[in-house]
Amino acid sequence: MWNWNNKLSPEMNLNKNLVDSFKKYATISGIMFIILGIAGIIFPSFMSFTALAFVSYLMLFAGVSSAWLTWMSNRENWSGWLKSFLLIIVALLMLFYPMEGIAALGLLFAIYFFTDAFAGFGLAFSLKPQKVWWLWLFNALTSLALGVIFMVGWPFSSLMMVGLLVGVSLLFDGVALLSGGIFLQNEEDEK
Repeated sequence: MWNWNNKLSPEMNLNKNLVDSFKKYATISGIMFIILGIAGIIFPSFMSFTALAFVSYLMLFAGVSSAWLTWMSNRENWSGWLKSFLLIIVALLMLFYPMEGIAALGLLFAIYFFTDAFAGFGLAFSLKPQKVWWLWLFNALTSLALGVIFMVGWPFSSLMMVGLLVGVSLLFDGVALLSGGIFLQNEEDEK
């Protein structure tokens, strides 16, 4: 009764509607992400401003939501008001001073890459007797190189690097989503 495709995992076999929805929307989303990723790689400064606007408006929404929640739940909670105030102020500063906001995003990316490299080196050396330890070492070295590239030209390279990185990330996410949708379609066609 539940075995509609025995090549997929048991969880996927249990919910055919979820898999069908994922297959449809993963293909559509994958194509959109690929287009956005290519646009971000071709026009990195435009993608930097787009990423800045997205992050800024997300922070602004979070600040307003936090203020509303603090107002509704506990009006004397100074830490709730402080959090709301800081989120709103930082979002507005990023929107009104976009170059400084993009530089801040570039610094956050650099910190992320250095942290990822540190964790990757730790994992690689803890897996060293295994056959795949070098993949984690390569991942850590790549993250370290990206962190150094961000820091060498920071803050001036942030305008191009943030957009380029977001574009590359969207491209790879799109390829992964599109591949997942095509895989599920091929599995259904085979049965």
